[in-house]
Amino acid sequence: MSEANRRMILNLVLSNAGSHCGAWRHPNTKLDEIHDLQHFLRLARRAESARLDSLFIADGLSVEVKAVRHGPIFGFEPLTLLSAIAAVTENIGLIGTVSTSFTEPYNLARGFASLDHLSGGRAGWNLVTTGVDRTAANFGLTHLPTHAERYEKAREFAEVVLKLWSSWEKDALVQDAVSGVYADVNKVRDIFHEGKYFSVRGALNIMRSPQGRPLLVQAGSSEEGKDLAARYAELIFTIQRTFEDGKLFYDDIKARTARAGRPSHGIKVLPGLHVIVGATEEEAKEKAAELRELIPIERSVMSMSNMLGIDFSAYSLDDPFPKLPDPEKTNAYQTFHKMVKKIVDSRPITIREVVEKYWVGSGDLNVAGSPEQVADVMEYWFRNGAADGFNVMPQLGFGDTDLFLDLVVPELRRRGLFPAAYTGRTLRENLGLDPL
Repeated sequence: MSEANRRMILNLVLSNAGSHCGAWRHPNTKLDEIHDLQHFLRLARRAESARLDSLFIADGLSVEVKAVRHGPIFGFEPLTLLSAIAAVTENIGLIGTVSTSFTEPYNLARGFASLDHLSGGRAGWNLVTTGVDRTAANFGLTHLPTHAERYEKAREFAEVVLKLWSSWEKDALVQDAVSGVYADVNKVRDIFHEGKYFSVRGALNIMRSPQGRPLLVQAGSSEEGKDLAARYAELIFTIQRTFEDGKLFYDDIKARTARAGRPSHGIKVLPGLHVIVGATEEEAKEKAAELRELIPIERSVMSMSNMLGIDFSAYSLDDPFPKLPDPEKTNAYQTFHKMVKKIVDSRPITIREVVEKYWVGSGDLNVAGSPEQVADVMEYWFRNGAADGFNVMPQLGFGDTDLFLDLVVPELRRRGLFPAAYTGRTLRENLGLDPL
């Protein structure tokens, strides 16, 4: 997609009740539907009718038992759910999260290649390394490997997966019943990968997928995460609270991508957008206030403890926020660590203040307003070099998702920022990425 034809990219995060931890308690939420397949299929169809580019499912591989009291944590396994969605949609992209720390490259490559075939070329893999230490115990480990080791392994993992996806050439499949040749053996190759973490012979046991290979998405904003994205990713989901931080991140990732030998337009930057939409600003603010009342502070403290790798239950909520080490010295999520450290280093602040004022959305851009006000923020970030689009997370899944699709998307379209129809068949084509 050339700069002259540049347009906003919109990805919708699918969640049980909404991105806000208290959304499941809101009167609009239909509790009998939040774990029902039909709920997700309805959202997917609505998003496709609004011509959104893609759907995204986050994931985690552990649960803190005491946290389940306060609401849904994670839902269905992404590839399973996305395969069901593929059957009732035709154009919208399907992006799922799978960790490189707790699976094998061959299984992942095969799973996403299968989804790409079943969806007609709409699959994307969100590469994460997992930063919650508790997860290690579910896979025979006492602790997570270090942050640096997880990313070193992730780089090799991505390399193996890309080799596997390329192990079949475009025209390897012959299917000539007369000659008896199903595939050209000269165009299907074992990869013979031997590395520090993986030994994989290959080739993949499924032919080349419709878009060449599934889209590669990355969601880490640490130094290692940005380097990984610059080398491999085509989309990057990021967490930026302010335009200034968003602009710095955008310029940084584009520069890293160019230094990695790739065109800077080959990676699209999508900041997270936690959004509440109302017919008026007052209505949106009232809804935001309602949601704030529905989230127990204990749940937010648990979330913050997991993301920062610090047990805040050992503190009083009105204690000063403890001094945080430099982000690169933590083994948890460095992106969140960096965001919180910037806040707590700026002035004396209590744990309660951080949780109540800043932890909604876990650091993402938060917007509550009328359709025009929401579109104003999105347009400003897009036109001024802080975003190629947004990872949209309605804080209230029942109601606000529809309001965003019905009111904000048409407003973006009126401003010439978002197209009215899909222009291609595959996710890669619709995003204007170079063909493979």
